[in-house]
Amino acid sequence: MGHTDEILEKSVPVAVELLAPARNADIAIAAIDHGADAVYMGAHSHGARSQAANSLDDIRRVVAYAHRFRVKVYVTVNTIVYDNEIADVERLVWELYGAGVDALIVQDMGLLEMNLPPIALHASTQCDIRTPAKVRFLQDAGFSQLVLPRELSLDEIREFSKAVSVPLEAFVHGALCVSYSGDCQASFVTTGRSANRGECAQICRYRFDLEDAEGHKLVRGKHLLSLKDMNRIGALGDMLEAGVRSFKIEGRLKDAAYVKNVVAAYSMALDAVIAVNPGKWRRASRGVAVHSFVPDVSKSFNRGFTSYFLRDVSPAKGALASLDSPKWIGERVGVVLSVPTSRSIKARIEVPLENGDGLGYFNSDGEFCGFRLNRIDGERLMAASDVVPQRGAVLYRNSSKKWNDIIEKDTSRRIIPVYMSLSVSGGLLSLEVADSDGTAVTAVIPVAYQQARSPQSQARHNVLAKLGDTEFRLEGLVDECGDMFVPASVLASLRRDAVELLRREYEVTYRFDRRRTAVAGLRLPKGYGLSRHDNIANRFAARFYAEVSDVAAEDLPMACECTPTATDRRVMQTRYCVRRELGACLKTAAGRDLPSPLFLTSGNIRFRLDFDCRQCRMSVMADK
Repeated sequence: MGHTDEILEKSVPVAVELLAPARNADIAIAAIDHGADAVYMGAHSHGARSQAANSLDDIRRVVAYAHRFRVKVYVTVNTIVYDNEIADVERLVWELYGAGVDALIVQDMGLLEMNLPPIALHASTQCDIRTPAKVRFLQDAGFSQLVLPRELSLDEIREFSKAVSVPLEAFVHGALCVSYSGDCQASFVTTGRSANRGECAQICRYRFDLEDAEGHKLVRGKHLLSLKDMNRIGALGDMLEAGVRSFKIEGRLKDAAYVKNVVAAYSMALDAVIAVNPGKWRRASRGVAVHSFVPDVSKSFNRGFTSYFLRDVSPAKGALASLDSPKWIGERVGVVLSVPTSRSIKARIEVPLENGDGLGYFNSDGEFCGFRLNRIDGERLMAASDVVPQRGAVLYRNSSKKWNDIIEKDTSRRIIPVYMSLSVSGGLLSLEVADSDGTAVTAVIPVAYQQARSPQSQARHNVLAKLGDTEFRLEGLVDECGDMFVPASVLASLRRDAVELLRREYEVTYRFDRRRTAVAGLRLPKGYGLSRHDNIANRFAARFYAEVSDVAAEDLPMACECTPTATDRRVMQTRYCVRRELGACLKTAAGRDLPSPLFLTSGNIRFRLDFDCRQCRMSVMADK
């Protein structure tokens, strides 16, 4: 049964999750407080962001906090693994399992053959899941959740959804890889740093010249492979209908301010979609994020926004790439009139500015240069560093002092509304506490009856509502103690006992996903040809592929860090097309505006571009 049928089959709302990135434990907790239903973070090794590693103790801290709210914690072990690292990876996975991690996000099929605990495995987008047949294969191999490639349209997501019954996860916000994920060797070929080992050099963000076969420069100094950032905040409902169950925000290298703002914005948007579809969807976690600010994704780092191919598989000229800069340019705020000194600019200001704002401009070489605004004096802007803009240059603001002051404070709190019932019987005072999910506990304490001299209900309410140092908030109280006097200290002790019981109940009833059993007789999809692009890097991965194909393990094409061969020079394949982005698609008359073949050059780097117009794909080939 695919996801498109599940609403008809189920009488209860379907759980959906907002999945947030976390560079470290503090950011993970901030993401939870701002509305995440799940967080993903790196361990101390084998994560695809080597600069976002975390200790086991930090992961335990996140798990302990997350599980109070039924928030899941996923850890990335999504690099390829070498034979001499297998024992270390097995040990790491057992440690993460012991720490209470909910699932691992993995790329290397060798993990399916390792000695692992029954922890759930999610197939990373690095697994290069381009077809419904591949997504079904990975489900049948034992993966519990599948991370879709960013390139899919809504119609394609629907087709993928029909092929599986496990949850599908899709990116909704953040940086875009221009290549199909898991199939990019550009970084390793040019710098020796492998994207499949968590050390991507981001070659796609370089400035390139576009040349013809004779070396004539057709385009100079543009970021021709640098995409805008994804923003699908307005498409969550359509993605839900198409079959997405986990909405993933990219950004395990982003700071806390970014994560807080973006998570809050998407959490509110997802709640709005659920609210207009009563009984259809529900949030996967427990609790409510109460924000003290109005989130706005445009105020956090971005390279301009695109929904990529979600609604249009043939986007218009200029729709996808950030050709001028891979940096955050921000909003236009004015125009340079003159530069009186090396640290001052006379400008026509179009929006209010504040001391401490971050401003920028494009210099004569086309580079975006930033500076901090020290002081404003009429039309004169005093900079904190030397500035050399040209007269007429547009000024941009990519950092607002006012916004930064807001977002750097405590901006959200995650609370669980509870309902209490207070009663007395047989010398025992009882306090039942229940949440909106129906979880309930009862704490009791001996008490002697004393007649009150004045009404007590409000006083008892005030004591029981003092939950400020916990995640709970009192939403309603049924008080059946009438005119009985109960000392505040007794009520406070009873309240603390009930809170601890409820937390303990959450802990003992927490449900873990466990690894799915692989389907017997599993085989690769028909017509699937194994190549070095499958990133087979260890004996266990070779054994897995030998078991599901007709190729002996010793004959499989090993990754060899994906070094191009004489017959396969491809280092990147992308649905993005330089020709289309420049308005010279070969399917149109404008295709004649650019010759063939085309090359990208940057210093000593030279790539040939090959265009497959039938599949609407571009391949980037190592030219030397």
